[in-house]
Amino acid sequence: MDVPFPTDRRRRGLLVVLSSPSGAGKSTIARLLMAEDSSITMSISATTRPMRPGEVEGRDYHFVDEAEFQRLVDGDELAEWAYVFDHRYGSPKEPIKEALKDGHDILFDIDWQGTQQLREKARADVVSVFILPPSAADLEKRLHTRAQDSEQVIRGRMNRATHELSHWAEYDYIVVNQNVDDAFAEVQSILKAERLKRERRTGLTAFVRNLQRQLEK
Repeated sequence: MDVPFPTDRRRRGLLVVLSSPSGAGKSTIARLLMAEDSSITMSISATTRPMRPGEVEGRDYHFVDEAEFQRLVDGDELAEWAYVFDHRYGSPKEPIKEALKDGHDILFDIDWQGTQQLREKARADVVSVFILPPSAADLEKRLHTRAQDSEQVIRGRMNRATHELSHWAEYDYIVVNQNVDDAFAEVQSILKAERLKRERRTGLTAFVRNLQRQLEK
């Protein structure tokens, strides 16, 4: 019986990480990916920071207090977690396991600390992309345009960006977000190529062996 040529649905899932300094565009690109690609599931982080206007529990984050977050840490229920701007963020394990079991890719909007933890636990499945702003002036302008934070908070984010940028070389891919459409297209290309890697296409071995048998007849 012939083994059908494996489509990219017959493959291991990916843990796709997008990181960037705050304001460089990772959340926008993540939303575009989610809108365009039904095979990607967003990892919804738990966080101790307060809910912002317009955010929805369970859609944007799981908002928890410090005691509940510590319970998740102590119970080893998080795939990764880190302190960011005096609040804790972490990715619950169970939704990630379920999505991977169903053959979906998981998208993470996390920083370099969380990326390191994920890589330690699942190196073969992690694809990491760091989004850079085209300039420091552009980054500051974007932070002001969002109108989400006070001037003091914006200065803190700009100062933190220097430290975050020092980790750029730890990522698999670098995308400069000069234009969001172009940056999004680059991330799509990265994702397509990673999905086609030989080691991730679980149906490929059976297909090639069957092809060899056919040629030997």
